Amino acid sequence: MLENSGPMDRPRTTLVTLERKKEEKEKVVAVTAYTYPEALLADRAGVDIVLVGDSLGMTTLGYKTTIAVTMEDMISHCRGVWRANKKAMQIGDMPFMSYQVSNEIAVRNAGRFLQEGGCDAVKVEGAMVDRVKAIADAGIVVMSHLGLTPQTRAMLSGYRVQGKTKKETDRILEQAIALQEAGCRLLLLEAMPRESAGYVAKNLKIPVYGIGAGDQVDGQLVILHDLIGMFFEFKSKFVKRYCEVGRVIEQSLRQYASEVRTGKFPSSEHFYELKDEELERMLADPRWKYVVESPK
Repeated sequence: MLENSGPMDRPRTTLVTLERKKEEKEKVVAVTAYTYPEALLADRAGVDIVLVGDSLGMTTLGYKTTIAVTMEDMISHCRGVWRANKKAMQIGDMPFMSYQVSNEIAVRNAGRFLQEGGCDAVKVEGAMVDRVKAIADAGIVVMSHLGLTPQTRAMLSGYRVQGKTKKETDRILEQAIALQEAGCRLLLLEAMPRESAGYVAKNLKIPVYGIGAGDQVDGQLVILHDLIGMFFEFKSKFVKRYCEVGRVIEQSLRQYASEVRTGKFPSSEHFYELKDEELERMLADPRWKYVVESPK
């Protein structure tokens, strides 16, 4: 069992909490989590926001991109996170084609994240002003996502930094203001220069967070697997490895395999005990062909 060492006596993070933190210039901590144990650890560590991101397609399901992730994938993983998360605000990432088709489909799927997945809010990529307004009008908190938007990476010519010019930054700001006016309550900026992201954040009333967007925004989001060394395909420039859990797990598995093959594991300390009289009774039964060996 984990010791209850995290700040679990803190109040649950709400939209009001996040808005107050922006006013008081207190940085918000956000991280992705896709499973019960990941969410349990994140929540116990005291993060403010847990995003169940469609990045689970790459970190957890082994896809090359996020495009193949379905609503059923997302809802299933959101449920696991919901069971573990007690204090952090939980946001569900709406996957590709779960909101693009129509306002009706967008609202229905957004509602599933709350009703079936236990989320407090949903995240929608791109300047989807009409969709955001429809979801917000339905009473659902929406986080928008601008800058590098992985679901439309082909239109952006791949995973490229956005907002590198004044023209691009002004366009992103215009999109952000339109989303804010449509009812968006939170904004995520991805892969932008710190000055560009900071410019957008300072011109919005809503909280603005960054993933690879510098330090002038209202808080940071990091992919958990990047943070702990459990994503092996590539390492983005903005990623900081706080530990190498993947190496530790691999080494542990190698040691386990070696001990099984050499007979070192399991040993007597791992055996269940049988009372002597029961063992004698078994050995006295001719149907038992039992060879008793001394434990190693």
